[in-house]
Amino acid sequence: MKRRHESTPLSQHAGVSPVSLEWRLHAFDQFELAQLYAVLAARVAVFVVEQDCPYQDLDGLDKAGMHLVAWQGAAGVAAYARILPPGARFERPSIGRVLTHAGVRRTGLGYELMRRAVVETHRLFPDQAIRLSAQCYLERFYQALGFSIVSRPYEEDGIPHVEMELPASGAGSSSN
Repeated sequence: MKRRHESTPLSQHAGVSPVSLEWRLHAFDQFELAQLYAVLAARVAVFVVEQDCPYQDLDGLDKAGMHLVAWQGAAGVAAYARILPPGARFERPSIGRVLTHAGVRRTGLGYELMRRAVVETHRLFPDQAIRLSAQCYLERFYQALGFSIVSRPYEEDGIPHVEMELPASGAGSSSN
């Protein structure tokens, strides 16, 4: 199993409040160059460096996707998720590359990110279930959002994962 690295939180992210964030949904070709760089740098920081998992993050799917970003002024990316259309990765629309900056973890921002990603995915692809590939240690997090496990555990880039799905009727609903 891969070991996890903790990155040093950016001082700009300390005490983040939802009010200080600007949520934006970007098509790939709508990113300004500096925004795209910030998103890709955040993904590498979390998925390659923190998780000690050398893999090809640029998988050719970004152009087909929509990118939900919580921008925090000059501090950059506080949270991010990629929404892919049906047929890009799974038969169903999917959410992936879900991350929060180390400095804003355990603030509820991850839940808010996923809540918004589910709403946007259902808006873009009405009446369709949503699929994702979850790291096994995050199963309960996604279950709290209404996702159910639909596969046996498998390894992806050396990290245990399961596929999870949210039914079309579960758009943004949660008992929490």
